[in-house]
This record gives sequence, structure tokens and C-alpha cells, in this order.
Amino acid sequence: MLAKRIIPCLDVKDGKTVKGTNFVNLREAGDPVELAIQYSEQGADELVFLDITASFEERKTFIDLVKRIAENISIPFTIGGGINEVSDVDRLLNAGADKVSLNSIAVRNPQIITDIAKNFGSQVCVCAIDANFEDDKWICYTSGGRNRTDKELFSWAKEAENLGAGEILFTSMSHDGVKTGYPNEALRHLHDTLNIPVIASGGAGKMEHFKDVFIEGKADAALAASVFHFGEIKIKELKDYLRQEKINIR
Repeated sequence: MLAKRIIPCLDVKDGKTVKGTNFVNLREAGDPVELAIQYSEQGADELVFLDITASFEERKTFIDLVKRIAENISIPFTIGGGINEVSDVDRLLNAGADKVSLNSIAVRNPQIITDIAKNFGSQVCVCAIDANFEDDKWICYTSGGRNRTDKELFSWAKEAENLGAGEILFTSMSHDGVKTGYPNEALRHLHDTLNIPVIASGGAGKMEHFKDVFIEGKADAALAASVFHFGEIKIKELKDYLRQEKINIR
């Protein structure tokens, strides 16, 4: 069984790390380069960097910021936001990224998943899905939670896998920033449906939530932001706790 991963997430807007609740009410959380260095040193397994307004503002990811982070950390690094074509992926990988995260563009143009997988390998392509639980269904959204789509979480995740995605990063908009735990039932269903790793995002508030997402949600990795940014949970202490709970952690 693969070891579980702990992944801090840097949501970046205007060059600053921000964090909100249910995708709104953003507040500043620090310098992304400094936070990235801290997380690398604290023992994070990977880092995710999301330029959260790039797609909405129809611009490219801040490439100089990507380079500065990559130069200062020693762990795998995933970039999302503002990716519209295969050449964008080439540019980000050359700047130091290990993987790219696709959301809005993948919904608009699913073929890009296959193109990236063919050009760079499936391991480079993370399909990020933002979904909100409404009317007893998980409905997918794009553009940082602004645009409702006709896609449903489980069928879209399976389609993305079939197209060549190497991982699914599922963020529950209903749980984002609320700190009451991850959507473990939905995560478990994703685990049972897919053959690729699932990264859980949205809902971390205490260490027990990480234990639950690995045991009940069967997630392969747990992503969190505010609990790490504001020092509520320390990564080393979290990993020590999870090991005590007999969870195979990196």
C-alpha cells in the first residue's frame, strides 16, 4: 500500500497567498515563497500552488513566482491556474514545476488531458475538480467556483482518468475553509470508482480529520491550506500523530 501524502496548498492571488471560506472572503496568509520554503523544511510531501484568479482573469500563471519557489524547495511541486494549452505546461515544467493541475480548461477542452499525458506522461497531469453538494449531487464548478457546469463529480473524474489524468484533486466547495472534516463519503466513492490516486481537499480543521480522510475516505493524499498557513497544525506533529494511529505516512 502506497504511503499517504500531506500536501499544503498555496492559493495565490496578486502574488500573495490567500485563504477563504467556501471559495469567498479571502484573507492574506503570507508570502508564497517563504511559506513554500517552510513547508519543504517541515516535511511536507508535496506542494500545490494555485493561481486562483488566472483562469477567471484570462491570463497566464506568474512564471517568475513559479521559478522562485522551485529554486527554494526540494519536494514535488504542482502548479494550477491559467493553463490553456500544451505549451503552457512545457513552460511551467521548464520553470521548475513537477506536475500541472487542470480545472477550467479540462472541462472546456477535455482533449488537453490526453495531449498532456501523451507529451509529458500521465504523472504530470492532475485533474482538479471543484464540486459543490447541491440537490443530492456533487456539481462541478470552474473559474474558481464561479461557473456552474453540467458535469457531475464521479462521472467527470472517471472521464478524466480515461482521458489520461494521473491524479484527481477533489475540492469540496461545501467543506472549503469550514474545518469540520473532509467529505469522506464522496472521497470513498471516488476511491472505489477510480484506479488513480485521489487527493482530498476542503475541510481540514484538526488532526483527526486527516486520520479520518485516510481511513474512512480512503484518500491517497490530504491537501490543506489555512490550518498550515496560520500554524494551527504543524506538519511534523501531524505526521507523528498519524504514525501513532498506524497510518502509513511518508
